[in-house]
Amino acid sequence: MNRTLLRNPITLAMIALFVLIVIGNTVTIVPETSQAVILRLEKPVRTVNAFRRGERFGETTGAGLIARIPFFDKIVWVDKRILDVDYDNQQVLSSDQLPLEVDAYARFRVIDPLKMVVTARSERGVTDALQPLLGNAIRNELGNQPSATLLTPERERVMDNIQARLQKLASQYGVEIVDVRIKHADLPSGSPLDSALDRMRSARKQQATTIRAQGFRDAQIIRADAEAQAANIYATSFNKDPEFYDFYRAMQSYRTTFNGGAQSPGATSIILSPENSYLKQFVGRK
Repeated sequence: MNRTLLRNPITLAMIALFVLIVIGNTVTIVPETSQAVILRLEKPVRTVNAFRRGERFGETTGAGLIARIPFFDKIVWVDKRILDVDYDNQQVLSSDQLPLEVDAYARFRVIDPLKMVVTARSERGVTDALQPLLGNAIRNELGNQPSATLLTPERERVMDNIQARLQKLASQYGVEIVDVRIKHADLPSGSPLDSALDRMRSARKQQATTIRAQGFRDAQIIRADAEAQAANIYATSFNKDPEFYDFYRAMQSYRTTFNGGAQSPGATSIILSPENSYLKQFVGRK
């Protein structure tokens, strides 16, 4: 009778299916991009292809064919690559009491898959746990910073501080925070934004007025210094050669008088007596 059963195609198909199921639950291929945590009766027993710092894809890793006890062992897959968690359009209050609509994200990597499985159970669990932690870190850091800080190079320092805050909280899940970026932090439309723009506009006008006043003051100082130097040079020249100095000044006066000004040269008529002292340089020196 046993031989008869074995010759039955349905029986053979069922046996083959059972063998395939056993093999499928015994042999598994771990890809390079994944870490595998083996759970035996829901208790973690080992990790395969765990993250190692400095490791490169394509080199010797723990990836490949592994065996497990069928029906008793369960595999939890953990991505070995960098993952993201988003913080989308949430309102945060800055230290100057301005509400900011912040859009940010954090990038993280699971470096201890066993701890991650124990604390968060899965990648989705880690993402769900990190979202409020990222929000708390952003609110705590931006709550200590004026809104204008995000418009200056200090923005990088703020993001580094948020990353450090988040790392302290995220380490309990076996993850490493690789980066935190604030995509934008804007004032909401309406009166708060208009008031902020008015304050910024007034501050820039005041700054421009101060700069112009300083420039005018510096120009006055430079002009006075130049005039003093010129007067000193003229006085020195007069003391060295009074006749030449008198001649030079007379030539300057003639040029201005007889040219009639820069606007209409030659348009001025002057009638003087030959004996007029103003023309003594044309008569000759005695």
